[in-house]
Parts: sequence; structure tokens; C-alpha cells
Amino acid sequence: MHEGILRRQSARESSARTYARALPVVPVRARGLTVEGADGRRYLDCLSGAGALALGHNHPVVLEAIRAVLDSGAPLSVLDLATPVKDAFVTELFRTLPPGLADRARVQFCGPAGTDAVEAALTLARAATGRTGMLAFTGAYHGMTTGALAVSGGAPDVQVARLPYPQDYRCPFGVGGPRGAELAARWTESLLDDPKSGVPLPAGMIVEPVQGEGGVIPAPDDWLRRMRQLTADRSIPLIADEIQTGVGRTGSFWAVGHSGITPDVMVLSKAIGGSLPLAVIVYRDDLDVWQPGAHAGTFRGNQLAMAAGTATLAYVRENGLADRAAALGARMLSRLQDLARDFPCVGDVRGRGLMIGLELVDPGAGGTAPGSETVPGCAIAPGSGSAPGSAPGSGTVLGSASAPGERVAAPTGRAPTHAPHPVAAPAGLEPTRTPHPAAPRLAAAVQRECLQRGLIVELGGRHAAVVRLLPPLTITDEQATAVLDRLADAVAAAARRHESHGPHHQGRHGPAERAG
Repeated sequence: MHEGILRRQSARESSARTYARALPVVPVRARGLTVEGADGRRYLDCLSGAGALALGHNHPVVLEAIRAVLDSGAPLSVLDLATPVKDAFVTELFRTLPPGLADRARVQFCGPAGTDAVEAALTLARAATGRTGMLAFTGAYHGMTTGALAVSGGAPDVQVARLPYPQDYRCPFGVGGPRGAELAARWTESLLDDPKSGVPLPAGMIVEPVQGEGGVIPAPDDWLRRMRQLTADRSIPLIADEIQTGVGRTGSFWAVGHSGITPDVMVLSKAIGGSLPLAVIVYRDDLDVWQPGAHAGTFRGNQLAMAAGTATLAYVRENGLADRAAALGARMLSRLQDLARDFPCVGDVRGRGLMIGLELVDPGAGGTAPGSETVPGCAIAPGSGSAPGSAPGSGTVLGSASAPGERVAAPTGRAPTHAPHPVAAPAGLEPTRTPHPAAPRLAAAVQRECLQRGLIVELGGRHAAVVRLLPPLTITDEQATAVLDRLADAVAAAARRHESHGPHHQGRHGPAERAG
């Protein structure tokens, strides 16, 4: 049955299918973290419906909520009519919203997918401001419809100004850390305030507090607060895309909670439906300028999804699963950093809560290893001082005792790296980082090795070279250990094979699909 179903899928389904190509699994039963395939094998699912399954598969509270609606005889689809089920969902949702938003919020039920909610948010911002352009960030992913693709970088005919998204490992300015985030903020401020920038005042700014498909890149809290201030000072609505980060995933109920900001609009989907299709936007009441029917959709009234969503939101809140995700995620990151110290092909380990990524690189193909910066002919270790004119903690020249190829400790918390030849850095020259090239084929090999060991993981990142972990928030300590054991074994096997076959041309690939 297993092989027959896969053959028929390949023959009959669209070439656009994604997950099915890398994960030839035919699920027939599932509970929590575990999925059983038609071939009788059991898998630990760290894809979780691309982050939609906050409580894992078939959680009892979700099943009970769905059965209650089915047994009650309530209508299953009601357009945008009021129902007791909807009222309970909105009440629970508003209970979780960031301070400053819940007391003056409005909610709009959109089509069933996250991309529908993004379209609604963009439409709302344009209607409320009377402006048309949007600000978005490099590496973003917001969906697959035209407007969502535009702010994700995939539809250049739509008026979108692209801004740098700060990150440490592949900093667009080559410095990383607070200095890189400061430069990204200055770039944005200059673009908005320079009358000759070519970018008129936009209708809104949309940002992911943690870029998911972009490679699991958490926004620095200070930078996100700066974006909030920049937009507020210029009356630009700030739209937070919490489709994948929301409902406790990152260690805060909503990821904007880490920075303490209150956005003007929040885009929500995935986990809010408790595994069923549901998408909404929540926004400040003064933006509610829509006329009746200005944004509509047939399947806005999915009662089963609202009931499942209410049960999920309440369970996460009442059982402190966001705090649990923060604590367990920190422990998992610590162990993965140990893995990176053993394998130079693990270029970077990063994440927030139970949203974790490992970037696979080719350490023999040029660049410098993670945690070190270079100026021409120099090796610089971060954290032990800084050259004149550089940011605090941005780096100092390694001492002459560091021989070529010697492993050097990385005070930033990243894995130790192989250092290039150290020489003196010219005074006042800003240190720059040149990370090793991304290795998408190696990442795909790790994903295959994981699957062979009964572990389902996702790939993402700019070059599809980031192995992503999105386990349910209900994962136990023992299950987390099993996940990390299997992942470590898979990395070791893929690395051995990669080294035995010599370096390969890795190629360039876009990010994997985020099912919205």
C-alpha cells in the first residue's frame, strides 16, 4: 500500500508539491510527536505541519473540542455570522494578546490560509493610510499569493521597498551582533527620512519576529523595538507576521513579547486553528476603516477550526507551554552547539524556543568559520575587545600563538572554528565576517539520514541549507533527547559521506515552502 500510494501521488499530483518529495512518508496514524506510516515505521515529527501543530497530532483536548461541535448539531460553516463557538474563540484569543492591543483590538476572519491573512493585513494598511507602498525585509516569507509574494521578494512588479534584516551569521553588513543590527536600523531610518531615497512614505511595514523559512533568524529585541519606534513616529502601521511564531512557539505566547512591543496589526494562522485551517488578523480599532464586504471570503466561518483553536490557545496558556518551550529550547540549543563544535559543516546553530535551525556549510570552500571576523589577511575573535572605530565586542586580532588551522574558542556562544592565518588588523578598519558557503546538498543529505532514523525535519534558509526543528510544544524531555540523538547521528553520517566524496558544487536554492 505504501509504495502504491506514493506512485499514484507522483503520477497524479502537481509538480508544485514540496514536502512529499523529500519526505516519502504515508501517515496513517499519529499522536503527539509520533507519526506511524503505512509501511509500519514510526517517526518523530519535528515538522509539525510546518508549525501548525502546537500540541502535536490529535491532542485529546483538540479532539474533544471537535467532537463537541460535531455532536451538538451546530453548523460547520457560517460565513461571518456570530456563533457561540466563534465568540468563545475570540474571547480566548483576546485574552492572550499583547498589552495595549487587546483593549482596543478588532479581529477580521480571513480565508483559511496564512497568506490570506497577509493579504488582508496589506489591504487594511493601504485603506487606513491612503498609501500604497510597503516595507518588507530580505529573507522574508509571508505566503504564496500576489501581495504576500511581493513582500516575500517574489513579485517585483508590486511596490515594495526591501530592507536589511539583521542577523549574526550572514550579516548583510559583514559585522553581525549589535553593530550589524544598528546599521540595519540606520539604513531603514535613512530610507524613510531621505527625500531623495526614492521610497515614498509607505502604507505599512511587515516583519517576522523570527524569520522561519528565511533560516530561523530571530530579530534582535533592540532592533525590533527600534522598528516599532521608527514606524510609530512616522504613522506607519507595523504588521507582525506571527503565523509560524505564535502560540508559544518561541518561548513567549507571541514572539513580539520578547521585545515588549505592541504592533498595530498581527497576522495569525497555523497553530491558532488547533491543526485545522484558520487565519485572522487582529488590529487597532482606529485602523478599522473597511466598508462592509471590503474583505470577504466564503470559508471564514470554520466552526471546527475555531473550537480546536480555542482549546489549543487555552491549553497553551493554562499549562505554561510558552515558558516550557523557552526552557527546553535553550537546552536543545546548548546541545546542538556542542554538535557544532564536533562538526565544522554545522556553520551555525540558532533559534528561539522550539523554533531551531542548524545551517549546513562547506568548510572547505572558502570563507571563515562562525564566530570569527576578518579583515583582509586577518583573523579576529569576537568578544575580547574591539579595534578603534568598531562596535564594542565586535572583535580583536587573534594572537600569534594561534597556528593555521587551530581550533579557536568562540566567546559568542557559537561553535569553535578553524581560524585562518592571523596577522595584525589595520587600526580603525571595521572587522567583517565571511561565512562558509551554504551547503544545500549536505542539508538535504542530513534530512534523508534523519528520515532513515525515524526523524522528520524541514529544510529552509536562503539556500535551503538550514535544517529546521519545529517540534510540538508538548514534546517531553525524553523525546527531545531522542530527537537530538537521531539528528546528531544523521549529521555525523552525512558529514562522513560528504567528506569521503570530496567537496561538491552545492548550487543555490530558494527557501522551502511554508504552508500557510
